[in-house]
This record gives sequence, structure tokens and C-alpha cells, in this order.
Amino acid sequence: MNGQPSERRSRAYLSALGTTQLHLRNPWIIAFFSFSFPGFGYLMLERYLVAFIFIGWEVFINTKSNINAGILYTLLGDFERAKQLLDERWLILYVSIYLYNIWDSYRLTVDLNKQYLLADREDTPLRAFKFASTDINFLDKKNPVLALVWSVLAPGVGHLYVHKVITGFFIFGATISLIVMSNIPLAIQYTATGHFELAKKVLNMQWTLYLPSMFAFIYYDAYISAVELNKLFEKEQSKYLRQRYQDPAFPMPLPDGESPCT
Repeated sequence: MNGQPSERRSRAYLSALGTTQLHLRNPWIIAFFSFSFPGFGYLMLERYLVAFIFIGWEVFINTKSNINAGILYTLLGDFERAKQLLDERWLILYVSIYLYNIWDSYRLTVDLNKQYLLADREDTPLRAFKFASTDINFLDKKNPVLALVWSVLAPGVGHLYVHKVITGFFIFGATISLIVMSNIPLAIQYTATGHFELAKKVLNMQWTLYLPSMFAFIYYDAYISAVELNKLFEKEQSKYLRQRYQDPAFPMPLPDGESPCT
């Protein structure tokens, strides 16, 4: 009557580009992915704009300060070489943003978990279908193993399978860019022909070291997204059935002339 929405909190929003939803997440896992690659924690929370800004910041500052190369030489025990490569001017700018990503993604996950519990208790109706001029999105069952397998075969495709279009195409483009920048195709070619020294020489480890964090995120997020979308589908179906189908114990009307005692 006063123009206010009927529900206070919603558990999910369907659009042509995907399904944004609240669900319980482990804050430590989100913080870990922010630790491994700043911005990935926000991407798992589906805060796309913030995520892409921080991912771009991470790649820019990491490349300018040679952090990945410094990590590599530190692990190899060549500490002098690591110190020579690191650029302290850019490194100082990196630390504060890096720590903020870890802290804020943990804090935000805790807060969103609380919001989810309140929204789940409110049990507002969920939208199951979305038509748009560009795409169709709807709630249905997904196979988490298939999402994982497709992510292994072609990073980004697993996210497209669960209809996370923005994340899927971002991953697809970012993975190809990193593989090309790190010269992995050329290194594989030299390795296959037995030229191992050339393979090691052409491999750009500054870009290659982005890939382990990238692949870990892709596989985990694709699998979990499928699992949580299945839960959302079940909640929507349960709500619909509770509203539309009556209790089997409901006393049915008796036929004409029949006594209730018979």
C-alpha cells in the first residue's frame, strides 16, 4: 500500500547474465582465494565490479614490482636475485591493498551469511524463469562433476554451463591471455620435441605463476556454483509445491448421501 516491497530480503536474483544468490560460504575459503589472487574472493561473492577492479590492480602492480618472479627465485633459494628483481616502489603500494582484500572478503562473507539466514527464514518466493532479448535463464538441476570436468577441459566453459556468463567469459579471456603471455604453447612445443633447455628459457614465469591460483579458483567455483544452484532450485520447487498443493491429510468432501461414520 505504501509502495514498499513485499519482501525485505531476497535469496536470489535471476538475470540474462546469470543467477546472483545468497548462500552460506566459508569465510576462510573466500579469504584464501583473496590471499592467492586479490579479487577472486569478491568474484566468488559475485561482486563483479569490485572484483574486476582488484584483479586488474593485482596484475598491474604484481607485474610492475616483479612479485611473482621474486617468489620463484625465493623458492629456489636465490635470495640475491629475488631482491634485485623486486621493485620496492611498487611493492609498498601492493601490501595495503593486498591485506585489505583478505580482510574485507572475510568480513563481507560473514555479513552475507547472516543476510542469507535472515532471507531463508523469511522464505520469500523465488523467480524460476527469466526471459530477455539476449538470453534465457531458468533454475534447474546441474551436475557439479560436469561443471568441474568442463572447467578442466576448457576454463570458463564450466561457468557457462551453470549460466555464470560474466565470470565464464572473463575466465575464458583471462586464461588465454595468461597462457599466451607466459609462452606456455611454445614451451610445450619445445618440450614435445625434446628441447628442454629452450622450453625453460622461453617460459615467462612472471606470468606463469598466475595460473595455479587461477585454475584452483576456476575448478572450485564452478563445482560449488553447480551445487548451490541445485539447492536454490530445490528451495524454489519446495516453496511452489507448499503453496499450490494441499496437505494429503486434508479432509475431503464426502459424496452425496454418504455418512461420515461409514
